[in-house]
Amino acid sequence: MMQMSDSHSQKNSLFTAMNRFIGAVNNMDQTVMVPSLLRDVPLEQEKDLHTLSHEPGSYLRDAEADMFSYYTQLKAIRNDIQWGVLRAEEQRRNKEKEVEVPQMEGEEEAADLEQLFRFHLRGLQGVLSRLTHQANELTDRYKQEIGIAGWGQ
Repeated sequence: MMQMSDSHSQKNSLFTAMNRFIGAVNNMDQTVMVPSLLRDVPLEQEKDLHTLSHEPGSYLRDAEADMFSYYTQLKAIRNDIQWGVLRAEEQRRNKEKEVEVPQMEGEEEAADLEQLFRFHLRGLQGVLSRLTHQANELTDRYKQEIGIAGWGQ
C-alpha cells in the first residue's frame, strides 16, 4: 500500500516533472537538425481568428509566435533549469537591496512561507507540464514539416 502511494507521489513530483520536460526538450533538440527551418512556421496548423486572444498587445505576441521562437524559448528554459539562473538571481538581489521588504514574525512567517511555497510549486508543475507538451508538439510538427512524421514512435 505504501509503495503504491509513493510511486503515485513520485509521478507527480517536481523532480519528475522537470525530468520529463528536460527529456522532451532534449528529444526536440536531437530531432530538430536545422532549427532555421522553424522560422515563420506558425505554431498551429490551422490558427483561426477565434483562437487568437483579445488581450491588449496580444496581436504582437501572436504575430511573433512561430516555432523557432518556441524552440529557442524551450531550450533557454531547459538551460535555466539545468544550470541555474545566476544572472537573474544577481538582478533580484540588487533590487532587494533597493527595496526594503517588511519582515514577518515567527510562526506567522513559517505558515505563510509554506503556503507560498505550495502555491508556487503547483504553478511550477503546471507550467512544466505545459512546456513539456509544447516541446513534444514542436518535435512532432517539425517531423511533419520535413516529411518524417511517424518516425521514432
